[in-house]
Order: sequence, then structure tokens, then C-alpha cells
Amino acid sequence: MRRLTGKAIHSREMIRDGDHVLVAVSGGKDSLALLWMLKERIKRIPIEYTLTAVHVDPGFGVDSAAQMEAFFLEHGFAYRLIRTDIGPRAHGPENRENPCFLCSRLRRKLLFESAAELGCNRIAFGHHKDDIIETFFLNVFYGASISTIKPVQPLFEGKLLLIRPFFLIDENLIERYSESMGWSGIDLGCPTAESSKRRKIKHMLKALYRSNRKIKGNIFHALQNVNTEYLL
Repeated sequence: MRRLTGKAIHSREMIRDGDHVLVAVSGGKDSLALLWMLKERIKRIPIEYTLTAVHVDPGFGVDSAAQMEAFFLEHGFAYRLIRTDIGPRAHGPENRENPCFLCSRLRRKLLFESAAELGCNRIAFGHHKDDIIETFFLNVFYGASISTIKPVQPLFEGKLLLIRPFFLIDENLIERYSESMGWSGIDLGCPTAESSKRRKIKHMLKALYRSNRKIKGNIFHALQNVNTEYLL
């Protein structure tokens, strides 16, 4: 985990001396691991950067904000909590077809606003290698485009950088790390979490991975080896 996180950050120049990084913490294992790893890393490198954890409570009635506040206080993290009704709004009757898209977009807007208010020039997400592969197939199957999330994405003329320090790491490694730390993750109460399009893609890919252990690596390398001469 440390080696791959360090390799990702160094190879893509994700964090520099003096940066203020907003870490988007949903309460899941991925974002908790990222927050912890970025904090631990400061002790071992010759640069200094500041972390602020931000949690957006989607408002499904489980009060995830209170649970995350307890975690942040216990471990000494600077933090901000944002309580919202984004979840119920995204799952309203006028948006039944794609609640995940609207929920994600509204949460992202709040994170951008928080970064500006806090003076953060980086936003770190806990997306890992599996997320990148799954997003590619989501965009092909449901978005009719060949694209995925990027390890580093500049926004607002480079004033803000989205970074994904876990992009080289397999999901199962993060799960094992989180279990070793005793983190169970927070259930946000989303009613469509188990029936989402991403979940369907995940199940499809897992079946393929079981049939041939080289498939995941081949897909990930293919995303970095695009031959545009053989695309329509």
C-alpha cells in the first residue's frame, strides 16, 4: 500500500511541498485508507502538506456525519462535515433512471465549494484500479463513450487538481488493509447501492477475472496503450 501510493503520487506529481489537500471521505474503506495513508506518509517524506478531511452526509437518515466526526476526533484529523439532503433528492420520482449520477454531481459541487473556502488546491479521492476499469465499462455500456477517470485531473485552469493516489492499487488489497486496521466502513443507507449499474459491471468483471487472472492487468494496461488509428 505504501509503495504503490508513493509511486502513484511521485510518478504523476500529485502532491507538492506546501499543498493543502482536501480528502473526500465518504466513510467507506477506500477513503478511510486514503486519509490514513496520506497522513502517515507525511512522516516519511521531505516535504510538508496539509490535510483536511471532508465528509458529505447524503441525508439517508443514518447520520453518517456524526459517525465520521467521532473517527476524525479520535485520530486527530482536521475536518469539515456537510449535512445534506442530496441522497433523497437524487432518488426522487423525477430521477429514477440515474440517481447515482445526480448524487455524485451534487456531492462533487459541494467538495469544490469547500476546497475554495478552505484554501485547498488538491482534492484527493479514494478511487482505485478497479474503479478505473469499472468506469471505463460503465461509460462504454451506458454512456456510449470510451473514457474513464484519470489519476490526475486539473480543473479551473489548473487552480484545482483532482488526484487519485490509489489508482495503481487493487480493491482487494485496500480491503485487506482496512480489515487489518479494524475499519468496517459506514453504510450511508443508499437504497440503490446493491442494484446500481456499477454493481452490475463489478459482478461481470469478477466473473471474467475468475476465468483468467491476466484479464484485469490486460485491461488496465490497455487503458494506457490506446491505438487511435484503429478506432472509428
